[in-house]
Amino acid sequence: MRQLTIRQDIQCPVDTFWQLMLDEAYVKKLYLTDLAFKELEVLQLTDTVRRLRCVPKLNMPGPVMKLLGDRFHYEEQGTFDPSRGQWHWKLLPSALAGKVRVEGTIRVEKVGDDQCRRIDEATMEAKVFGVGKLLESSTEKEVRRTFEIEAAFMNRWVAKST
Repeated sequence: MRQLTIRQDIQCPVDTFWQLMLDEAYVKKLYLTDLAFKELEVLQLTDTVRRLRCVPKLNMPGPVMKLLGDRFHYEEQGTFDPSRGQWHWKLLPSALAGKVRVEGTIRVEKVGDDQCRRIDEATMEAKVFGVGKLLESSTEKEVRRTFEIEAAFMNRWVAKST
């Protein structure tokens, strides 16, 4: 099992951060442009829930790609708890269901009037004989890359909006 924590400064107030996480235009633009996903379908979007069907463009080692297959996709399930100011998410993969766990939380702290700090924590666990550790490390790299791209995208989005 691998765990990851990343802290990134975002140039917007905390409320704006959460509004963007649940904004369909923002989500579609992020996933289909900067994250370069092949497909994205918004399954549910409310003030506290986001469910997406995602077909990512994967950059993983050959043995992992063979396990996942050409039609790999996942469902991202995210819920926002306003009372705690926390987002919990998990990915439900189309391949290796029950053998792979990828989930985490996002917390946001106020840093200034127009700035906040995003704190991502993620857990990657793969119970797959022979390639579990490789799958975990590859997934960690992808999750880290996604967090970094999303923070940069959000900062650009906010800058254009002001």
